[in-house]
Amino acid sequence: MTNQADMYIPKPLGGALPIPEAFASHQQEREHRKRTLAAAFRVFGKLGLAEGIAGHITVRDPEFHDHLWVNPYAVHFSKVRPEHLIRITEAGEVVEGDGPINAAAVAIHCGIHSTCPSVVAAVHTHSVYGRAFSALRQPLLPLNQESCAYFENQVLFQGDVVVLSGDEGTRIGRALGTSKSAILLNHGLLTVGSSVEAAAYRFIAMERCCQIQLLAQAAGTVHALPDEEARQVKSQLGSDYVAWLGFRGLMDVHLED
Repeated sequence: MTNQADMYIPKPLGGALPIPEAFASHQQEREHRKRTLAAAFRVFGKLGLAEGIAGHITVRDPEFHDHLWVNPYAVHFSKVRPEHLIRITEAGEVVEGDGPINAAAVAIHCGIHSTCPSVVAAVHTHSVYGRAFSALRQPLLPLNQESCAYFENQVLFQGDVVVLSGDEGTRIGRALGTSKSAILLNHGLLTVGSSVEAAAYRFIAMERCCQIQLLAQAAGTVHALPDEEARQVKSQLGSDYVAWLGFRGLMDVHLED
């Protein structure tokens, strides 16, 4: 069930904002989720968030809630299309589609989805600043309005650097609790959301926040916002809806072709 805070909708001047589409059938929603998942991979490819054959984004099937759609292994993010996606069970068994699946995707994502029923989508890639930041073993600080979205909304998780343990995702899911993002120590970033759009934008924004904090700390002493101010900003900008809206804009810009 979606938390009310996840759907906080700002009130702009001069008109109403778009809202997520309602679907008449599971099939319509499945096709939408698959199109959006494939689009997310291509946006990540455009933004340089692909690292060789590492990384995965998953979305829960709207009808079979214990099934996930995932990218095929060893296909570059920029090349993923809806017809390439593979449907698997939470046990990692292929139900639909062809091609190999990254064992780490199964270990991480299946455990998260099975442990956290409210998670519709999860993102983990080996991004540059996320990997650098994860080596510092510290949380993101509320240095600006964007990073406030992660205030009291992130966990530090110690797991495998190369994921070998089959219960890695279950442990990440338990560690997340109600948080929407994790810093996997010496590994990188992971985000979740109630839609592909929300989880994907949350990851992109987190990567940029890592970059900004690394730059600020390299330049001198940083000064974080007071807790109450960070909490207030998060209530306005940290919702899944705001992340959903942000990703719509990125798709419009990066997938014009």
